[in-house]
Amino acid sequence: MYPGVHAVTKPAQPAFVMAESGRSITYAELNRRSIRLARVFDSVGLSSAAIVAVACENRLEWAEMIWAAARSGRCLAPVNWHLGARELSDVLRASGAELLLAGPASHAALREVTDRPRTIAIDGDGTFADYESALAAMSDDPLPVERLGGRMMFSSGTTGTPKGILHPGSDIHPADAPPHLGRYTELFEFDRDMVYLSPAPTYHTAPFRFVVAVTQLGGTVVCLEKFDAQAVLEAIERYRVTHAQFVPTMLLRLLRLPDEVKRRYDLSSLRVAITGGAPCPHEVKMRLMDWWGPVVHELYGASESYGNCHIGPDEVASHPGSVGRALTGTIHITDPDGAELPPGEIGTVWFEGAGTFHYQGDERKTRESMDPRGWRTVGDLGYLDDDGYLYLTGRRDQLIIFGGVNIHPQEAEDVLLVHPAVDDVAVIGVPDEEYGQVVHALVVPAETAAGPDLAAELVEYCRSRLAHYKCPRSVEFVAQLPRGENGKLYKRKLAVEGSTGRERQQLPA
Repeated sequence: MYPGVHAVTKPAQPAFVMAESGRSITYAELNRRSIRLARVFDSVGLSSAAIVAVACENRLEWAEMIWAAARSGRCLAPVNWHLGARELSDVLRASGAELLLAGPASHAALREVTDRPRTIAIDGDGTFADYESALAAMSDDPLPVERLGGRMMFSSGTTGTPKGILHPGSDIHPADAPPHLGRYTELFEFDRDMVYLSPAPTYHTAPFRFVVAVTQLGGTVVCLEKFDAQAVLEAIERYRVTHAQFVPTMLLRLLRLPDEVKRRYDLSSLRVAITGGAPCPHEVKMRLMDWWGPVVHELYGASESYGNCHIGPDEVASHPGSVGRALTGTIHITDPDGAELPPGEIGTVWFEGAGTFHYQGDERKTRESMDPRGWRTVGDLGYLDDDGYLYLTGRRDQLIIFGGVNIHPQEAEDVLLVHPAVDDVAVIGVPDEEYGQVVHALVVPAETAAGPDLAAELVEYCRSRLAHYKCPRSVEFVAQLPRGENGKLYKRKLAVEGSTGRERQQLPA
């Protein structure tokens, strides 16, 4: 199924709703406007499999942009609209996009991008071609030919410039496409009557793909303009949300709402709450299920779609900290020389027999992601237990080498993140003459006063749960951390040496 079918069977049903304003687009409107936009693509001379970039905040137009590409064979490339002019220029050039669709939030930066592709702007000021005018000039008669388009997602850029990951379209009609999320569709009980809450930016992989999947099936997407914890609860009650997807930092914000606020809303419609984007601390999932009931599912994947895992609410207690078992393919864990490791030993995570991917314009990175045996990796580290459940411990390039011993910073981060005085935390290695590197924590304090007493309390809290060598030797209090809206931490932006205006508390060994 796809919107062309739903426009006939349920024309008045909202396909996409903006949670705060209540503005919506029905399936009949989505069908007409996505046809018009597909004709715009033809009218400006786009090739049949052209890449169309989108730099846009959360707006109704996302639904029609997605389906205009999906039904015309084009490849949609969602771009982070927060990027500055130089970053936008680099990403757009690397993507090979022939056309850019731009939301208002990206206009200022785009005016400084001299090498941008042809641009059509939503709510523009005349600098670019106008989106509504372009659609109004086109017919909404059925397209003579429809072919399933693809997508180009971008890596998170946690360790460098985001790379485009191309997933090409297929030579089939979009109405004949299999469920976009594959086995997740069944696991999460997606259907034509679902109401899905999307609280994250649509340009990120998971929100984007969930929007595609929900509108493919004929459900309703409720999209937050921007994340706000109380607004999530309001939207669940107002729209009778059945499914929602979050990153762990969002779940923490929800758990930290005052009890009187939590009790104010009727959340009984919620059947499935999905977390992904980063590993979710076990305690967070358990506390959430104490509040919402057994509805929490965790998934693991990547923008590369190289493999995926799932763990359901009935498995969480017996496999604390796991991101689940493989849904497709086989997981392998290897040492730096490529030798396969037994259960319980940490190494590089590879998937065999799952998806393939290609980094646009970066053949070296593509080669590094491949194993001679045909396995693929994105550089994550982890281990398997005897039952085949995967536990992630970080990334290869974020290891802390303490006197020759590998320390995985995520362990300390998961512990510290649930301390009530911690709003956010990053654990990194800092240079040390004796050990090479030691563990250092950058902490965004909650409302508790930061200082030596809190630093000592946090270290002791960590040491009560982990081996001492894995815990911070120093704590630095900061106002914020460079975390993306998808919950990922951009550790390459963290610099302790040379920092100013930040108080670093040195703790005893």
